[in-house]
Amino acid sequence: MSAQTPNTNPAMHPVVAAVTARIKARSLPGRTAYLAQLHIAAKRDRSTDRMGCANLAHAVAGIPLDDRFKVVTERALNIGIVTAYNDMLSAHAPYQTYPALIKEEARKHGATAQVAGGVPAMCDGVTQGTTGMELSLFSRDVIAMSTAVALSHDMFDAALMLGVCDKIVPGLLIGALHFGHLPVVFVPAGPMTSGIPNKEKARVRELAAQGLVGREELLESEIKSYHSAGTCTFYGTANSNQLLLEAMGLHVPGTAFVNPGNALRQELTREATRSVLAITQKRRFAPIGEIVDERAIVNAMAALLATGGSTNHLIHWVAVAHSAGITIDWDDFAELSEVIPTLAHVYPNGSADVNQFQAAGGPGYIIRELLDAGLMHGDVLTVRSGGLREYTGEPQLDGTSLSWNPIGESNDLSVVRPASDPFSPTGGLKLLGGELGRSVIKTSAIPDDCHLIEAPARVFDSQEALLQAFNSGDLEKNCQAQGGVICVVRWQGPQANGMPELHKLTPPLSVLQGKGFKVALVTDGRMSGASGKVPAAIHVSPEAAAGGPLACVRDGDVIRLDAQAGLLSILLPAAQWAARTPDSMPEALRAANAMGMGRELFTGMRRSAMSAERGALSWL
Repeated sequence: MSAQTPNTNPAMHPVVAAVTARIKARSLPGRTAYLAQLHIAAKRDRSTDRMGCANLAHAVAGIPLDDRFKVVTERALNIGIVTAYNDMLSAHAPYQTYPALIKEEARKHGATAQVAGGVPAMCDGVTQGTTGMELSLFSRDVIAMSTAVALSHDMFDAALMLGVCDKIVPGLLIGALHFGHLPVVFVPAGPMTSGIPNKEKARVRELAAQGLVGREELLESEIKSYHSAGTCTFYGTANSNQLLLEAMGLHVPGTAFVNPGNALRQELTREATRSVLAITQKRRFAPIGEIVDERAIVNAMAALLATGGSTNHLIHWVAVAHSAGITIDWDDFAELSEVIPTLAHVYPNGSADVNQFQAAGGPGYIIRELLDAGLMHGDVLTVRSGGLREYTGEPQLDGTSLSWNPIGESNDLSVVRPASDPFSPTGGLKLLGGELGRSVIKTSAIPDDCHLIEAPARVFDSQEALLQAFNSGDLEKNCQAQGGVICVVRWQGPQANGMPELHKLTPPLSVLQGKGFKVALVTDGRMSGASGKVPAAIHVSPEAAAGGPLACVRDGDVIRLDAQAGLLSILLPAAQWAARTPDSMPEALRAANAMGMGRELFTGMRRSAMSAERGALSWL
């Protein structure tokens, strides 16, 4: 099948069809209850007819008189805007001007728009390796609750969600799905333009880890990389979010990776306003709770796997699916990964950044190839009337007129490839299991000769302890004596300390790997979309703080991490392993995790958090 001659009626791949059917059957009770609640909410009278006079007066008191007249007298459609704007985050700074633009466009179509509320948005890049990072994962649930608070005024016929980054999009999506009767469109802001190459940034970080360059040189490199408004240009969680929203039909097609600050970006924001109004005005019943069904969830999983996207989504999309009454697990990801080919190499899975990915074909190319190969469901609802095929086009602006051109062949086969000739016949993520529990590994960024690592363990109770061992030279001595090391960093799960990302460990471990040692990381913490060339078995479940097997590992135990066979094993006699008593989390560490930088406010979330495989949900 030529990339320029799409198969508009492909047969579904049997594995994709079977996984979807299994998810649907498993989810039947929850999904049925969810849809029943959605339809009850959708059949109510409109808010202006349902509300008491005092309630309505409060809701419109702060808006311009013309808008007030439209809402109260003309019963105009009213859009709720939920925004993650702040100017602390480069990715969210462009949102400062969006509400005024949306309101202006809504008025052109006889509607109104109000900022329903703001949600917090923190940057893992700012908090990486600091105490604040321990709030990061649970900020997703805070964002979901903040979205619910914003929409609970119940004044809206539709909603626009303004958010981009790691926990922000999953939080907005979870919150929106709890108002599943509303039409909802997500509005991205786009990536910053390209700075220095990501590999150059990584090189300087490794030099800094060895003390070969100082703070001044390192800071200069980082500022050249993160240099303007927009999302970071590597393919981490933020940019994976945007691809998944395209694959689920929740964006205006092709908007994910258009840079901020240009005319096309502005017109796409206007188009998002027109799109959400079209769902209500034309009475095309496509609320978000109907769009996000089992097929849409599988489509998101397929897009993630085909691009080697963020491992964070093996946590977040479990929670997203749950919010729509759907139950997925890591076995579903693993089974799909065996048949979904890797079609993109974007840093850290390659050298290209997301701007180069967009230029090579971008999300439209990936979606088209997966659809044509029967690896995505085309028969789904989206926020557009043309279905998922609309998401295989590239937006163009002629004056003020938007159009979409079909995506042709790949413009760079080193960045995106057709499904008939992929980088790999399987996806970029792998499920591991064995005596040490269940975990995931991002294989797409790992050299082929690092897919199997067998080495003695060195156990650490914190990432700071590992860094200290590296800086003192002790960790390298371990490697010299034993040929390699598998670093076990435990007490990093949701219940222990909120499950921070551990990217500060990547440069030192990369240094050791670069010296020819066999090195790997095993942890109940996270690494996410920026997982690099060091093998990392992450999200180990059950976590050590819940009595998981990492609490039983001792220094010197030989661990086998086999990404090919999907194994995470400890090479001890079964009886000896079974006799091990798990360590308890040191009380001093538990106390330190519980206080300072606002962490005491999250005590209840840590206490009630489910495992990573169950989405680290804190609200059930």
